[in-house]
Amino acid sequence: MPGGGHCPDCGSTELVEDSHYSQSQLVCSDCGCVVTEGVLTTTFSDEGNLREVTYSRSTGENDQVSRSQQRGLRRVRDLCRVLQLPSTFEDTAVAYYQQAYRHSGIRAARLQKKEVLVGCCVLITCRQHNWPLTMGTVCALLYADLDVFSGTYMQIVKLLGLDVPSLCLADLVKTYCSSFRLFQASPSVPAKYVEDKEKMLSRTLQLVELADETWLVTGRHPLPVITAATFLAWQSLQPSHRLTCSLARFCKLANVDLPYPASSRLQELLSVLLRMAERLAWLQVLKLDKRSVVKHIGDLLQHRHTLVRKAFCDGTAEMEAGEKELRERCQGPEQGKEEVASSSLDLPEGKRPASPTPLLPPCMLKPPKRICPPPPVSTVTGDENISDSEIEQYLRTPQEIKDFEKAQAARQAARSVSNPP
Repeated sequence: MPGGGHCPDCGSTELVEDSHYSQSQLVCSDCGCVVTEGVLTTTFSDEGNLREVTYSRSTGENDQVSRSQQRGLRRVRDLCRVLQLPSTFEDTAVAYYQQAYRHSGIRAARLQKKEVLVGCCVLITCRQHNWPLTMGTVCALLYADLDVFSGTYMQIVKLLGLDVPSLCLADLVKTYCSSFRLFQASPSVPAKYVEDKEKMLSRTLQLVELADETWLVTGRHPLPVITAATFLAWQSLQPSHRLTCSLARFCKLANVDLPYPASSRLQELLSVLLRMAERLAWLQVLKLDKRSVVKHIGDLLQHRHTLVRKAFCDGTAEMEAGEKELRERCQGPEQGKEEVASSSLDLPEGKRPASPTPLLPPCMLKPPKRICPPPPVSTVTGDENISDSEIEQYLRTPQEIKDFEKAQAARQAARSVSNPP
């Protein structure tokens, strides 16, 4: 090249002239960097004053997009590429970010909220395309606070009027459990704790479906339920080596955070399994507790639908069968229900008809205690102002009504005298 020169990006001296929109530009032939840009005159004032305007300035695009918005758009694209999303997802997420940025409340928001907005647009796009991505994953990538993220997410969905479907529970289980570090031996994971991924996912899915059927998922965050189900599935596959492992240690071995309500969800799942074990014939002779029932999770899940129906729903047929048996033991079948009920108290506890627990959400079985605030204490001094409408409520006799009307007329006359038209 005449006059020499170096590329600012790669340092190459192979600079060539290239024509772009009839404007001569200097381009590096090695990396393609535009070293110098052609000039244009685009407005009447520029032409009259013989001012030269570069091509990038002549388009006006940079005047419409602020630096903050440009930075956010780059971060949206970078996050999509880190998550290896399809190119159509990237375009949709960018479009949502631009729509949200047009609102004054978003443009004037703090930097923390703008950073979170990037992840919200990507998460909304993934949810609409049924792509398994959790809010916790996005928060971990952006180092964002979960409360701030969830609040911004709900605000953007409402602000843009979007229809965002909930994530499929099965896809969420597969995505969440795939991040567990329990599927290959390592210095931090002993060999007895390593488990086959497919077996663990299959049993975890069955336990999560059981939790969904028994109201343990409805209205709750799914990750604590999935964490508890994964722990039980992992324990039940090799109970002899893993029953002594706690939930907290399991999460530490798997390198995942322990959600706060996961311990409560674990106890609720174990209670459901115990109720199901009471209806399984070969487990009725065993005295199972919340620890020993883990050994029989495979059998319970194999007959899950029948056991759930018997343990929680199908109570009428069993009560009728129990009453029929009691009638046969009594003096005659003509005895009424009152005698049957009284005679049932004399039978051993194991012979009495079972009464299944109703299948209700935990919030109805154990409602939270509501503390009613004490009624406000009203102090009456006698100096309070009384309106005319309140006075009328206390008038009883015709004479009182006449005196009240005269007093009102006199007061009206006094007002007209003091304030003449």
